[in-house]
Amino acid sequence: MIRLLCALMLALLANLACAAEPAVVTIDRAEAVRSDWNATLPPRDGWVPVNLMDEWNSHWPGYSGVVWYRIRWNQADASVPIGLLLDYTCMAAEVRLNGSVIDRDASLVEPLSRKWHVPRHFMVQAPLLKQGENELLVRVSGLSEYAPGFGTVSVGDAATLQASFNKAVFIRRDLQVLDFAIGIVVASLFGLFWLMRRQDTTYGWYALSGFFGTLYGSNYIVDSTWPFPTTNMWQAFIAASFVAMVVTHSIFLLRYCNRRWPRIERVLIVIAALALVLVPIIPDWMGPQRNTYLLPAIMYVYVANLAFIGYALLHRRSDYLVLAACVSVPLVMSFHDLAVYLCWMKASTYLGALLSPLTILGMGFVLAYRFATTMKRVEGFNTELTREVHSATSQLARTMNQQHALELAHSRAGERLQLVRDLHDGFGGTLVGTIAELKQAPDDMPKARVIGILSEMREDLRLVIDSTAREHADLAELVIPLRHRASRLLESAEIEDYWTLKGLEGVDLGTVRSLDLLRLLQEALTNVFKHSRARRVDVTLECTAESLRMQVRDDGIGIAAAVLNSRTAGQSESQKNSEGGAGMASMRTRAQRLGAAFDIVRGEHGTVINLLMPLMA
Repeated sequence: MIRLLCALMLALLANLACAAEPAVVTIDRAEAVRSDWNATLPPRDGWVPVNLMDEWNSHWPGYSGVVWYRIRWNQADASVPIGLLLDYTCMAAEVRLNGSVIDRDASLVEPLSRKWHVPRHFMVQAPLLKQGENELLVRVSGLSEYAPGFGTVSVGDAATLQASFNKAVFIRRDLQVLDFAIGIVVASLFGLFWLMRRQDTTYGWYALSGFFGTLYGSNYIVDSTWPFPTTNMWQAFIAASFVAMVVTHSIFLLRYCNRRWPRIERVLIVIAALALVLVPIIPDWMGPQRNTYLLPAIMYVYVANLAFIGYALLHRRSDYLVLAACVSVPLVMSFHDLAVYLCWMKASTYLGALLSPLTILGMGFVLAYRFATTMKRVEGFNTELTREVHSATSQLARTMNQQHALELAHSRAGERLQLVRDLHDGFGGTLVGTIAELKQAPDDMPKARVIGILSEMREDLRLVIDSTAREHADLAELVIPLRHRASRLLESAEIEDYWTLKGLEGVDLGTVRSLDLLRLLQEALTNVFKHSRARRVDVTLECTAESLRMQVRDDGIGIAAAVLNSRTAGQSESQKNSEGGAGMASMRTRAQRLGAAFDIVRGEHGTVINLLMPLMA
């Protein structure tokens, strides 16, 4: 029984001893020695003890080049695979375990590879792993201006170190990639918003801020200096991108508060542009001396964010408060990252990426909320504008209808008045002349003469009716009835008539001008019928785009001779005026009203009446 209890106690103690033995050992002591850039092996002498994590500027200030780190540990059981985790190597490194190279960056000299931000993990087993003492050599290439050094080394359980490695990669790299991707997407989205609403520059400045922020964030995810030829130029570009991000971010906050400070903004924009322009010009100053302008930029962004937070608390607007919370979180986290950057704190992890995606999404939500609110206001304005336009359109339509009705009534009244005037001046004049002729005529006036007088009155009345009864009738439609009546009249006197009509279709002279033209033509044909003793008459009416030409040519004795013959025949003065002078005067008066050139030419064989009238546009 005693033996059994002793065995159980020994087993329990063994289990406790196994449980107490750590699964992972973190080594924070090493030896270091400086070496040449192109050295493939470390020097034999000059090794000094260092504490990990080590930043070699603390014991070799201003040194740029290669430092070898040597770590030794005892391995109890080399048959079991172990994990090997290197927490930090800045900037480029080569790793050797027991003389064998197990990892090497692409470029260990300028331009240096940039795998500084992620740990290195290896699964090690025999024959690389030895029973007893094992030696790890790490060649680190770095530049003094960018905090070169080497972090702790962890050795032990492979699964535990794999989990630690995955966690570190997630925090240091994956979150940075996520931050980079979200930043690009959100910046592009609000850049498109700005393109759609150029007047709202808030979105444009946020897009620029996000763009330069992603450029700055690429420092944590890229593993080379491409497209820049040196580390100095790369670091100058990253620093200039940070300055541009700070400037555009501060202007974005101003725009979000509906504020404009033109002079200060111009100065800030010039500073950001100058920083970007100087990158390829003086990279060997812009990179190593970046703190000269980065630290003022950092202080400025603190002041800008704190000022906005105070503004949001003062105005208590919901979107202001949400945006203030979005800028407050990275502001708090940045104190840790600033301490790491300035080497006030020895750490290998920057915490800004932990909450940065949430911050970006929060700011994106605020801007989307602002955009949606703006769109609602625009839609409300459009609805109100639509109602106003509809009301104005309805009012305008009513006014136009009333105006159209008034114009139509005025036009009809004008047409009636013109018809009355035409009847008075034209047909009324003919009627008065006929009455006067009948009063002076002998009691035994031939019946044929009375019928002729009445026929002339009828033809004149028909002319008035033809020219006024048809609304918007073209000249061709108006000439056809006159041609028909004139042809019948001329045939009764055995006078052949020939008509040439060109381009009259679609020509609308208006009621008054059409009536004047037709009466002038009728008067000319009546004179041919009464006085010319002609056997043939040619009538020409031609229209071009600019003018209308009318010509009446007969082969008779001529108007002047006819009038002379009439006078020698002993006709009364009233007959002379009505048949000769009055007809000529009437034609000239009508031509003058038409604004036409008018002339009468008597040739050897007949008379030619010409009229050339311009057409108004």
